[in-house]
Amino acid sequence: MVSLRDKRRMLNFATSALLVLVYLIIEGLQKLDILTSYDMQIISLVNINIILVVSLNLINGFTGQFSIGHAGFFGVGAYLSAYLTKYIGVPYFLALLCAAAAAALIGIAIGLPALRLRGDYLAIATLGFGEIIRIIILNIPSVGGARGFSGIPNYTSFGLTYLLAIITVVVIKNFIQSKHGRACVAIREDEIASESLGINTTYYKVVAFAIGALFAGLAGGLFVHYMQYISPTTGQIGFLKSIDILIMLVFGGLGSITGSIVAAIVLTLLPELLRGFAEYRMIIYPIILIIMMIFRPSGLLGGKELSYDYLIKVYQKLQNKLKKQEVTAGGN
Repeated sequence: MVSLRDKRRMLNFATSALLVLVYLIIEGLQKLDILTSYDMQIISLVNINIILVVSLNLINGFTGQFSIGHAGFFGVGAYLSAYLTKYIGVPYFLALLCAAAAAALIGIAIGLPALRLRGDYLAIATLGFGEIIRIIILNIPSVGGARGFSGIPNYTSFGLTYLLAIITVVVIKNFIQSKHGRACVAIREDEIASESLGINTTYYKVVAFAIGALFAGLAGGLFVHYMQYISPTTGQIGFLKSIDILIMLVFGGLGSITGSIVAAIVLTLLPELLRGFAEYRMIIYPIILIIMMIFRPSGLLGGKELSYDYLIKVYQKLQNKLKKQEVTAGGN
């Protein structure tokens, strides 16, 4: 009889094989010119959005904090990495690491005072810090100021965004399943009870905030070296960007990494699919979100993960339902 551990190993192997297969299919379609450069850009943006949404989920979904300044860390990573590669000649991967580290440090600096607040007050504080970052960038002439930062080298590829999106999911998933992640979940469920059990709530909130900021900075570095342009006045690093990430998170379900991935894919592709209905797109998109919030307020997956255990539970429920229907039919 196959043990549960062996079944999980088999599932992990099958998942890894599927991820490799998806990559090979996309690369093959690109080489056959079935996928255009524009299509590859959209797919790469999907990967970058997965990094952003999953990292925000660690803060909002698993630790229970309400941050709406995630785009600020995204902007820090984007501008710093672009400046390092364009003006100083720092190697691309080192620039990405510097951008991620800088975003994490700023996340700690912001988190220490802000995460002592709760609820709406925390949301307002993180929004304010995000706007401060945007205004500072707006007034730095060396990175373009209001005109935007252009002429950035094109170093980011689809393969790199795909790999880093997978790494982000694996790192955050393993963190959540560790004792530190369980402490963050305990804080989300009841912060006062967590403190009474000896959990340093401020420490774990800052750690979650720093990790989320780190991956947001990494996503910014990937984004700016793919698009080769970024501006603080076009909604790429401001309040609207933070709201876009938050909508994806809520759409997928707070506390669900699988939901974050699905939502990032759907809500990145949906505007492109509705591009043919340009005059109706800004009506259809909000209507879909409103319907979702009415009939499924907990999001697509509502805190559930697509795992082996979850699939087994779904399978068992279906079996029990079929047995009940057979018994009912036999009785009649």
